[in-house]
Amino acid sequence: MPQLQVGDLAPDFSAVTDEGKTVKLSDYRGQRVVLYFYPADDTPGCTTQACSFRDNYVDIQEQNAVVLGISPDNQSSHQKFKTKYNLPFTLLVDEDHAITDLYGAWGEKTNFGKTYMGVIRSHIVIDENGKVIDTRYNVKADASMPQALEALKA
Repeated sequence: MPQLQVGDLAPDFSAVTDEGKTVKLSDYRGQRVVLYFYPADDTPGCTTQACSFRDNYVDIQEQNAVVLGISPDNQSSHQKFKTKYNLPFTLLVDEDHAITDLYGAWGEKTNFGKTYMGVIRSHIVIDENGKVIDTRYNVKADASMPQALEALKA
């Protein structure tokens, strides 16, 4: 799928949360949403990214925003990751990478000379009406939260 652009309407989706509930993106209308896509729970870069959102979550909430983390990991993995690092936000299960693909965050990656398909670390900031106000693909783990917060404050 093509990557989203600022001004696009964020595609709606439904997903199972780390708590086993089913939510839709449209459930969050009236709030701003930071969707962040990451490859795997409890890996170094993904932990850095998640903990950065955790450590600044109050600042994000002050911008009338919520954070939703999305990876191909299952509900059990998300629960362990969330508990281990005391993450205050929701993690969404995307085992078939349908949401990640829909948002243009699934693609070809290269690691140690091997090419494969996987999650492209990204975040998308969505306004109260469901419009995309910031997109960052191939974002660095430690840069994701500051860039997302900057977009929320703009």
